[in-house]
Amino acid sequence: MTKQLPRIDAKSNQLNLLSLIIFGAAFGFIEAATVYYLRGLLNFHTGYIINNYHTLLNLGFITFVSPIHTLLINNRISTIEIIREMATIILLLAVAFIAGRNRRQRLGAFLVSFACWDIAYYVFLKLIDNWPGNLLAKDVYFLIPVTWIGPVLTPLIISTVMLAIGIRIYRQQPVKPNFS
Repeated sequence: MTKQLPRIDAKSNQLNLLSLIIFGAAFGFIEAATVYYLRGLLNFHTGYIINNYHTLLNLGFITFVSPIHTLLINNRISTIEIIREMATIILLLAVAFIAGRNRRQRLGAFLVSFACWDIAYYVFLKLIDNWPGNLLAKDVYFLIPVTWIGPVLTPLIISTVMLAIGIRIYRQQPVKPNFS
């Protein structure tokens, strides 16, 4: 038999979960604004080419590639973008660590904040820049450890599943063994 958390802890848990969702969505806006600025500054609205690459692994819905030429203007900008991506993951991990009381809850918190960040990113890019034109538009998802590309639909589906799983994990209370 599982023991219910006291009411104050359940309410605190719900507030933490809501905070994770709000954080993820707000962080998604920051990411979308950053990409919007980069595209504007680097004139990527018309010149964003992701066709010259060596395919490392093609799963159909996502492809892992090694670009022949840097996707951005030069290697320094590409390096800074990779470090920015690492910082994004570190921030999401740090928030998850703060929001969770144990490993399982921290995993749930990470999945929730990551999923909300990713979904909000695409929603805000559509609102800010009217991109993507459709859910099958090709996008670069990550540059770590190699470049990930595929249709926008892929991260939206994965993030929706992650959100559902993350909420379930985060809200689940640990089951204590009953030795009686």
